[in-house]
Amino acid sequence: MKHLPRLLLCSLVALSTGCVFHRHANEPTPPPPETKAQQAKAVATTPLLLISIDAFRADYIDRGVTPNLQAMAASGVHADSMQPSFPSLTFPNHYAIVTGLVPDHNGIVNNSMVDPELGKFSLSDRKAVSNGLWWDEGTPLWESADAAGLRTATMFWPGSEADIQGKHPDFWKPFDGKVTANQRVDQVLAWLDMPADQRPTFVTLYFDAVDHAGHQYGPDTPQVNQALSDTDAAIGRLVDGLRQRGLYDKINIIVLADHGMASVPPDHKILIDKLIDLKDVELVNLGEVAGFNPKRKHDFNAVEEQMEQPQQHMHCWDKTRIPKRLNYGSNARVPQLVCLADTGWRITTTDYLAKHKGPMSLGEHGYDNADPLMQALFIAHGPAFQSGIRYHSFPNVDVYPLMAHLLNIVPAFNDGHFEDVQGMLKPEPATTTQ
Repeated sequence: MKHLPRLLLCSLVALSTGCVFHRHANEPTPPPPETKAQQAKAVATTPLLLISIDAFRADYIDRGVTPNLQAMAASGVHADSMQPSFPSLTFPNHYAIVTGLVPDHNGIVNNSMVDPELGKFSLSDRKAVSNGLWWDEGTPLWESADAAGLRTATMFWPGSEADIQGKHPDFWKPFDGKVTANQRVDQVLAWLDMPADQRPTFVTLYFDAVDHAGHQYGPDTPQVNQALSDTDAAIGRLVDGLRQRGLYDKINIIVLADHGMASVPPDHKILIDKLIDLKDVELVNLGEVAGFNPKRKHDFNAVEEQMEQPQQHMHCWDKTRIPKRLNYGSNARVPQLVCLADTGWRITTTDYLAKHKGPMSLGEHGYDNADPLMQALFIAHGPAFQSGIRYHSFPNVDVYPLMAHLLNIVPAFNDGHFEDVQGMLKPEPATTTQ
């Protein structure tokens, strides 16, 4: 069957299969077609800037090396933490944030995955990353904003360089790690300097230095503190630029992370080939979350029976038996057997270690999304938000309905709960009746 968006595919088979989505509200009826200019008149004009600092663990802000973020948190909303979706990996969670769908529903179930029709996906495969068919099980916020008449711009957000359902943001950049943090900030400010009829209302900005330092050196190191300080300086450059333009108190800003980071000693490795014969399975991915699919003419049931027994430093499940709290296992891209390493361990193979050149990373993520070390930063500031409040923790899919509310647009199908985050907003003005 031709590859179809998950929602459409489900609707085609719902009567015969009972396909059900975990939806918390009825899906809205699309508005009648209008021109972009007509639609724009009916929506909010307050810009929304969504900033991701990859792997900024929730407690990093307490290290005292990020004064600009601390100032923004003190004068805005600072959540105790934000819980990533499972698995706590970069692409699945960035897409969860902008679609409001957990990875099992948005289709980006891992940084490396296999689709029965599309083949293999990995972060380094630029052709796959830019193929919208990998991403069309969710509707990113920039598409809903565009449909409502708003212009959009993304500075390196995962998914934004793909033609999802045939569309891109109005302004976007293919990822280039050589572009500095300051250059990324300057591009966002340049977009905001555009004439009113061209200026984007929804803008994203992505920083990755903290993640790189955490992987290479481990989270509890001077190098991570330096990356935090450098990224915070870029945030300061952004705030200064917004103030110079008279925008800082007129723009809603959300600063968050996709996940945290945990230390992984070099000897904390689980050699999966010592437990099963890899010739009996199709290996999908390794790491903190490892996945295996059946291979024709091999006894996969025996492999599962063995691996679902108690294991040292990891848990393995058939995808139908993954704990419900992880919200994972229904998507066709989730491997049939999923193994999750305990925090601080990695799943690898003897062959990989023999071929790997250079030191192993000393920090990792992807673990159980309830682990404190996986929790992410969340700060919000702007005219819609309350000032100087500490907020409770919440799942990252709740950010999507919050952003749709800020942009005054109809949210697409999502797993988020607006009521979980509504309390961080200023009360709506009281209305009077005649």
